[in-house]
Amino acid sequence: MILRINNRSRYHLFQFMGWGLLALINIFFFITFDRLDFQHLRRLTITVLLGVSISHLMRFHVKRAGLLRQTQDRQIIGFVLITLFYALMWGVFESLVIHLFPVLKTYRRRSSFPEMAYRNVINSVGILFIWNSIYFVYHYINRSRAQELDTLRLQALVKELELKTIKSHINPHFIFNALNSIRALIDENPARARDAVTGLSKLLRSSMQSEHLETVSLEDELEIVRDYLALEHIRFEDRLRVEMHIDEATLDLRIPPMMLQTLVENAIKHGISRSVAGGDIDIISRLTDEGFEIIVRNSGTLTADAGHKGFGITSTENRLNLQFSGRAGFSIRNVEGGYVEARILLPLS
Repeated sequence: MILRINNRSRYHLFQFMGWGLLALINIFFFITFDRLDFQHLRRLTITVLLGVSISHLMRFHVKRAGLLRQTQDRQIIGFVLITLFYALMWGVFESLVIHLFPVLKTYRRRSSFPEMAYRNVINSVGILFIWNSIYFVYHYINRSRAQELDTLRLQALVKELELKTIKSHINPHFIFNALNSIRALIDENPARARDAVTGLSKLLRSSMQSEHLETVSLEDELEIVRDYLALEHIRFEDRLRVEMHIDEATLDLRIPPMMLQTLVENAIKHGISRSVAGGDIDIISRLTDEGFEIIVRNSGTLTADAGHKGFGITSTENRLNLQFSGRAGFSIRNVEGGYVEARILLPLS
């Protein structure tokens, strides 16, 4: 069973512990110097009761004035003024009580009221300075911790919203390209157009099931990619040649949904479709010493438009940065043999 203490109970607990510790320290010194008697204990009782009352009244004043919500400079000024004011109140009131009840006096020599008040005010300043220091530092730490938690929650919310925004653009972007492909087939080959609509329906059904997930297995993502490539084969026919080199050990590993499909779509849009002869696409997944590597390689040449301004590249970079907090890597470059290679490196844990 976990005991939960609210702020009010915690305050009273700290009050009890703090003033109790002060009383124990005084009793220890009374015993050490052989001065423990009822007179000293009565005086100590008055001091502790006044300390509890004054500090509680001081806390009420701090909260009522909203001092903890002020700027740091104003808090320091308020801290000093409140400490001095209540120390003066404590010292004068304690001296007045002792002066009216001589039985509480513990001094070996007789002291005048001003002398007694001066000593008690000085003692009160030290005690209340320590009390206020603990009180203000405690609330400063709590406020800093709360601000840090709020900042983390805000960052998480912003990250979630950014991911949702990116996801909301992926599917419409793909649908636009797919519908253009189907439109091109309607007049030329109605039968293939119908097959394309069926393939698109299957692909959309798969993508809708995965869009609510943060990650999917590579095996599920490859199913979507195969459906997409089947649709594009109707459009490109023999101009599109695809090879897959998939390490079976990677099939159960998790990747962001629609990410591989987006890279394949980007390869076709900026590579294969721009060549009259078409081209090749190689899809590779493997485990390396660095982590889980996915490569999409296509015929063509990397241009500024394809490499830096395309939606597929931008969305991939943003999703990896947001979802893996900088632990994932992405690069796209020209490689030997007239190919463009997009490479994703994901952490294994």
